Amino acid sequence: MFDRIAPVYDVMNRVMTAGLDQRWRRATALAVVRPGDRVLDAACGTGDLAIAAAKAGGNVTGLDFSRRMLERAGRKAPALEWVEGDLLELPFADESFDAVTVGFGVRNVADLERALAELHRVLRPGGRLGILEITHPRGPLRVFYSFWFDRVVPLLGKVLPGGAAYTYLPASVKRFPGPDDLAALLIGFDDVSYRLFAGGIVALHTGTKR
Repeated sequence: MFDRIAPVYDVMNRVMTAGLDQRWRRATALAVVRPGDRVLDAACGTGDLAIAAAKAGGNVTGLDFSRRMLERAGRKAPALEWVEGDLLELPFADESFDAVTVGFGVRNVADLERALAELHRVLRPGGRLGILEITHPRGPLRVFYSFWFDRVVPLLGKVLPGGAAYTYLPASVKRFPGPDDLAALLIGFDDVSYRLFAGGIVALHTGTKR
């Protein structure tokens, strides 16, 4: 599925977020990346968050299990390291990275707790985690959110070549833990907090490995 949507992935991200997704990725990178850090961007897709982390001064490795996504990422930033691999079985030694990011990726894994454990494993003690993900708004935007993600986004996906796979999006968001529940799953991290964007439609969770 992710190979199929690779050609329309960037366009759909911009449409779904009114172009705000790049701003959220920059905020994620600035929250967790320090100049000179070795950074892993897991489930990197076409590489936008990895590129933001590099611009923040990180030495970045992007990992994804979709070869077509990685091909597009490599064309955007050939100087970065791109690795084909599984977030549930990261091909890196323990404590390999100073910072780890995931942008709009953890809700797609088959085993969330295992994925979080893997992210924890490859971080050094004191390393920083940043997870950017669509979430459940709590305020007046709930009605708009439901209409947009349940009706408009799947329809837009059907219009674009390969975009029909976006019919999975509403279900993937609905079954994903809310901000407080996700924060509670970040076991082994201190200073866990989250920041909401766009009226609570997107959340950035951060924490430091103890």
